[in-house]
Amino acid sequence: MSTDATFERTTNFETDAATLIEGLPGLGMVASIAVDQVTNQLALDQYGTIHSEDFPPVAAFADGRVRDSVRVYGGTDPAVLTLQSDVPIPPDSVGSLSRCVVADLAESFERAIFLAGAPADSESEVGDVVGVATSDDLEAALTGAGISLADGSGVIGGVTGALLDECYHADIPAAVLVVRSNPYIPDPGAARTVIEDALEPLVDFEVDTEALREQAEEIQRQKRQLAEQLQQYQQGDGRKPTGTPMYQ
Repeated sequence: MSTDATFERTTNFETDAATLIEGLPGLGMVASIAVDQVTNQLALDQYGTIHSEDFPPVAAFADGRVRDSVRVYGGTDPAVLTLQSDVPIPPDSVGSLSRCVVADLAESFERAIFLAGAPADSESEVGDVVGVATSDDLEAALTGAGISLADGSGVIGGVTGALLDECYHADIPAAVLVVRSNPYIPDPGAARTVIEDALEPLVDFEVDTEALREQAEEIQRQKRQLAEQLQQYQQGDGRKPTGTPMYQ
């Protein structure tokens, strides 16, 4: 059975009007990449950590120091909270995590913006964004920002869907921005697009996405290099592809 997730505060955070932006691992790592950029650029402080026995039993680390896998960062100028994780959230723990976020963090934020990747069927679809909202005000904010609302009916699953549902039933205004992305590799290009075209119009700060553009160009360069080497190999010159792996 799933165990309850718990929030442990590590620093004080004196605001009740923040925007929570979720950056948990998912398809294309879009949310993680985008929100990591927000956290670093705004120099947000670690606000606390979330623990659960259902999280993977791993030791996450950064710059040679061990840290908790699931963390919350925050700042007051602008008033922002970010939710991040170094590991995918197991299906058995998404419910307890979402309940923990609403129960223990809702007093610190007034609305939530969730990010999610969806598989692109073609290269031309990468970066297309649609939104889903829980309130009239956020629906108006989405359309006012030029973000198309998702057509028809559907279901948002995983941890993003659980968080959105928990906010909906707690009457916390929330929206999810769904961006089409590469389903096979991390996609900083899609992360850059969802920041520039959807997230920035909804918040009162700007995000420098130049690093994400460079990462996306490097991935494209390596993909072209590997494709050329594979073509040479298939044409019979006997040389196997030797390009450096894009991700290790």
